Amino acid sequence: MCLKGKTAIITGASRGIGRTIAMTFARLGANVIINYSSNEKAAQQVANEAMSFGVKAEVIKADVSNLGEVENLVKKVLNQFGSIDILVNNAGITKDNLLLRMSEDDFDKVMNINLKGTFNFTKAVSKVMIKQKQGKIINISSIVGIIGNSGQSNYAAAKAGMIGFTKSIAKELGSRGINVNAIAPGFIETDMTSVLSEGIKEQFISAIPLKRAGKAEDVANVAVFLASEYSDYVTGQVINIDGGMVM
Repeated sequence: MCLKGKTAIITGASRGIGRTIAMTFARLGANVIINYSSNEKAAQQVANEAMSFGVKAEVIKADVSNLGEVENLVKKVLNQFGSIDILVNNAGITKDNLLLRMSEDDFDKVMNINLKGTFNFTKAVSKVMIKQKQGKIINISSIVGIIGNSGQSNYAAAKAGMIGFTKSIAKELGSRGINVNAIAPGFIETDMTSVLSEGIKEQFISAIPLKRAGKAEDVANVAVFLASEYSDYVTGQVINIDGGMVM
C-alpha cells in the first residue's frame, strides 16, 4: 500500500500507538503532522525519524480538548501542505479508579481529551475534507469501549462515545467522499501497559485466543489500510485489534 503525497495528522503521536502509526505512514510516503501536548523532545524525535524516509514531518503542539488550538493547528497544516488527507484521532489518557473513588476532575479530563478531542479535530478537519471531496478519518477507540472494564468507567465511556461518534459522522460525511472508521485495540504493548504487573499481563494474555499481547505495529497496519484507497468502500466500521479477545 502507498500513501505517497498524502498529508496525515496524527494526534498524540509522540509515543505509543500514535508514534508507530506516524512512522508507518511516513515509511509509506505520507507527510505527517506530529501533534503532542507536553513532550516536545519525543515529538521531534518522531519527526526526525519520519523525515529519514524522505517525507515532510511537522511537530505542532496543541491541546486536543481546546477547539481554538485545534483550529489553529489545522490552519497551519493547510497553509503549509495545501491539503489534509488523513486524520488519526489517537490522543488519549487514563485516570483509572473505581467509581466511588473517582474524582469529577479525573472523569472530565478523560472525557475532554479522549472524546471531546476527537470531536474537535474531526469538526475542524472535516471542513477541509468536505471542500476536497475526499478524506479518511480514523478514530482510535478501545475494546474497553465495547465490553467495559472495572476501574475504567471514564475511559470506557469516552471510548464507547468515540464508537457512536464514528458511526454518526460516517453517515453525515459519506456522501462527501469521506470515510470514517474506528479501531478498537485490545491488550497492546505500550507505555500504558508496561506499568502493569506480570500477573495482570498474564491474566490478559490467557483470555486472548492468539495467546500474546498485540504490538503497536498491529494497530498501525490496520490504520494504513483504513487510510489507503483499499478501504474506499469501508466506512462506519469498528475493527477490533485484540487477538480475538472480543468476538
